[in-house]
Amino acid sequence: MFKRLAYTATVLTLLVVVLGAYVRLSDAGLGCPDWPGCYGTLTVPQSAEALTDAHAIYPDSPVEHVKAWKEMVHRYLAGILGLLVLALFVQAWRERESINITPWLPTALIGIVGFQAMLGMWTVTMLLKPAIVTMHLMGGMTTLAILTWITHRHWGASSTNFLLSSSMRRFVRFALLILIAQIFLGGWTSSNYAALACTDFPTCHGEWVPSMDFANAFHWFRELGENLDGQPLSLAAYVAIQWIHRVGALITFLYVGLLGLTLLRQKQLRGLASIMLVLLVVQIGLGIANLLLYLPTVLAVAHNMVAALLLMSVVMINSKITE
Repeated sequence: MFKRLAYTATVLTLLVVVLGAYVRLSDAGLGCPDWPGCYGTLTVPQSAEALTDAHAIYPDSPVEHVKAWKEMVHRYLAGILGLLVLALFVQAWRERESINITPWLPTALIGIVGFQAMLGMWTVTMLLKPAIVTMHLMGGMTTLAILTWITHRHWGASSTNFLLSSSMRRFVRFALLILIAQIFLGGWTSSNYAALACTDFPTCHGEWVPSMDFANAFHWFRELGENLDGQPLSLAAYVAIQWIHRVGALITFLYVGLLGLTLLRQKQLRGLASIMLVLLVVQIGLGIANLLLYLPTVLAVAHNMVAALLLMSVVMINSKITE
């Protein structure tokens, strides 16, 4: 039961992460102005009476059914995921003598998912504040990474002998840190709507190092689209966000790519290393395509999905080399 719950929760988390990206990228993040319901109900208002009530409660937020349903479907699935994680927590303590992880890991996951729900509420009530939106993304990715680890510990093989050299272990661990940092930069870029601050490649506005405003670009507590003084964020700040994300992508590509090529020589890791390398190349290609094609929604969502899959592959490789 624990194994089945872990597997199901992992697949659902991937779906929730990808759907969350679609909601954000299709500008449906505020499709419902309240939380956890939508215009004071548990579904999207449909009848004339319900629409009248919604307008009375939220006169400045007219009902847009398509956006509202996108948001509510995402919330429904997130709610189901929360119940699955709760069941996983209960089952972990029931089967604590036979499972391959400490039951404290699903216990920690309960706290993470609970905090993730709060971030979902604050995303709406704080009107897409970049820090909250980015933390919401990282919470989803953290949940996915932990569930992937738990699932692999029960469905996959692992041994410290899978590495030809024990010194390689720290390089595999560091790849996870680099990838997490790059996902954070990607989330910060997306939540600030800075993905198209530079639309040429590999330069930015024809320059390798364009004019940038780092102070306002990476200030954690500012509002969406505003600088430290509450004025509109400058193009130089958006460029700084986009440029740093590019630098992070280059570092990630070189480090994870070289690591993957090294792991191809190790028989037990060859399959996962190949998957990781393919995902890495696809991810870089999607990043460039999003720039040159002006961020079509399907490619932008795919960019988020492949980032999640890449994270899963690196987590599985880390699990595979751990007893």
